[in-house]
Amino acid sequence: MSNLYPHDTDQAGEGKKAVALLYDQVRAPVIKAKGEGELAWEILRLAEEHGVHVAEDPILAETLSYLQLEEEIPEEVYRSVAAILSWVYYLQSRTPAD
Repeated sequence: MSNLYPHDTDQAGEGKKAVALLYDQVRAPVIKAKGEGELAWEILRLAEEHGVHVAEDPILAETLSYLQLEEEIPEEVYRSVAAILSWVYYLQSRTPAD
């Protein structure tokens, strides 16, 4: 992956938000990390470093940022998150059954 999130650009604004989810296929996805500004950029950097696919959806990130760590996502965002998970499975040439 290339450096998609450089710190030395105007993109590194204070309003940037990032939310990391964990989906174990047993329960709804859970908030594992979240941050704004520099912390958001650090979350994105770590995701890139570890080969984690990143989807950019500012409205969804804003919504999920109100949740607490280890909290399951609410039903209201299931479809949005499912679309992202489907994209990630596609990129990995996997299915949820794998």
